[in-house]
Amino acid sequence: MNYARWIVLAATALLAANDSLIAAGQSADADHHATVLHAARMLDISAGKIVSPGEVLIQDYRIVAAGSSVDRTVNAQVIDLGDVTLMPGLIDAHVHLFLHPGVEDLQTVQESVPQRTILATLAAKDDLMAGFTAERDMGTEGAGSADSAVRDAINEGLIPGPRLRISGNAISILGGHEDAIDFNPAQHLLSNATYANSSDEIVEVIRQQFKEGSSFVKMYETGEDSIHDGVFSTPYQYTEAQLKAAVEEAARVGKKVAVHATGEPGTLYAAQAGVASIDHAVQLSPETMRIMREKQIPAVPTFTIFEYLADHAPDPGVARFNRALFDYHAAEFKKQMAAGIPFAVGSDVGPFPHGTQARELVLMVKLGMPTVQVLQADLLNGAKLLGRDGQIGELKAGYWADVIAVPGNPLEDISVTQRVSFVMKGGVIYKRP
Repeated sequence: MNYARWIVLAATALLAANDSLIAAGQSADADHHATVLHAARMLDISAGKIVSPGEVLIQDYRIVAAGSSVDRTVNAQVIDLGDVTLMPGLIDAHVHLFLHPGVEDLQTVQESVPQRTILATLAAKDDLMAGFTAERDMGTEGAGSADSAVRDAINEGLIPGPRLRISGNAISILGGHEDAIDFNPAQHLLSNATYANSSDEIVEVIRQQFKEGSSFVKMYETGEDSIHDGVFSTPYQYTEAQLKAAVEEAARVGKKVAVHATGEPGTLYAAQAGVASIDHAVQLSPETMRIMREKQIPAVPTFTIFEYLADHAPDPGVARFNRALFDYHAAEFKKQMAAGIPFAVGSDVGPFPHGTQARELVLMVKLGMPTVQVLQADLLNGAKLLGRDGQIGELKAGYWADVIAVPGNPLEDISVTQRVSFVMKGGVIYKRP
């Protein structure tokens, strides 16, 4: 058992001390009786409509049937949730479990990896209780492969949390994004990412990360961003050929590469290389969007982090920059929707409080995407991006029983996703009214 795993086990004791839900969940795991969830409504996400009333039959961690009514076996336990809408568990395709609100660079300097791992277990619980039953952790920001221990502990039922795809440390160039560039270089502070400056080094790092348990590769393709007189710019970090080497190495073992890429030409290089997603996607050229549409590469806008940084800036100058960046991103988002590229939903939660990231759904609707399309981007495209299509994202027979309940009708008011009252993952109830 590795060191990080012992840290997670220690965190388990802390969680168990103040949360009887874990024990209740383990008890539910041990009893394979059928359960029927009944509610006033149910979301049929593939059809984009509400079914009323709604029922879901669950047995052995999976959905057996879903619809207006289901067959109730003689020993089925019926849970009537009342005037709520049943829907699939939400998916956040861009999270940072190892970050919390505060100065990011200082967290990684002042907090030990064991401390950050314990905090990550608490963040995972907060996200689950907010209805996010599946997530993609986009880099531990200097905590190495500690996220693999958190994922494994969740999978083994030791702690509550979402189904995780994890990347370990992100990959970046020397002096690039996340490389402690705001500190005295004589102090030799460690980068929050893992260095790789050539195709050969990229392949070597990827192989090491896969050895340590990562599910996919996260690379920083752009940074540092700037905007002057309405003109956005950001330097690229890797060439198309270097990104392609990463994509090919990941594909060799059936895995994928996601990139932090805010603008051109880095976003173009990423699309040309065939990455799995372009995260942030502040600026996309017509050619980049053509390739994304052709290859079905989703953009993951992460509006919530831009909004949060604008509202919580340390000084007025930083606030103005982040607000200008948000406004520019919002205008470009409309062009991206018109171009017909696919989208997934990711919030970049971590620098803002875990468990509050349903704000991303609200913002995407506010900025012009129809509500049903936002929910489909989250649930259908999110499941595909996480490599779990056919398993999560819909209330269908054979899918894992990841079910949440929200008040009202999410197709009429997307903000109800911020008030999740019931959470089930894999047939285990973690939250109920």
